[in-house]
Amino acid sequence: MDIYLVRHTKTDTLKGLCYGQSDVGLAKTFLEEVQQLQQKLPEFTANSRFFSSPLTRCVKLAEQFSECVTTDARLLELDFGDWESRRFDDLDADVLQQWTDNFVHAAPPNGESFTDLCQRVGAFWQEVVQGTPATTEQLIIITHAGVIRALLAHILKLPPANAFQFRVDLGSVHKLQHLDNYTFINYINL
Repeated sequence: MDIYLVRHTKTDTLKGLCYGQSDVGLAKTFLEEVQQLQQKLPEFTANSRFFSSPLTRCVKLAEQFSECVTTDARLLELDFGDWESRRFDDLDADVLQQWTDNFVHAAPPNGESFTDLCQRVGAFWQEVVQGTPATTEQLIIITHAGVIRALLAHILKLPPANAFQFRVDLGSVHKLQHLDNYTFINYINL
């Protein structure tokens, strides 16, 4: 089975805005970006399965590819808690530095740590890979940068801190292949 991890396209947000689980709009260039993204993806087969984060920026993209999309809250971006919808520049610099020094284990106030995100994404992965019928040829997961990094680290059994060595651009595609209970990485960040 071919698996495509797809990051959503550009959002209509201010630069430096913390919007992990905030439901923000898409940029005016959305349809153009969808066309560019379609060139990176294959023709989807009739028995492809589509999963998406429930946030609008992912669901709208998923709906461009299929009318049958399953949303799953485990595919949400990191929960920044009290920092959601605030500019990073407006946060207390010392508190922000403490978090960035230990983001893997520390959570923003009333948010979640990257380890928390990795655990929920790992649970999603195990359930979907084990529960997908053998007749499924393609699995398409439309989500966020943090989730894609967490999935790649999970698959490769890397420490969560190493997940940030993966570049995950807006509108990027990452292709995996799952055969005989083993997952191969074909390419990253196309």
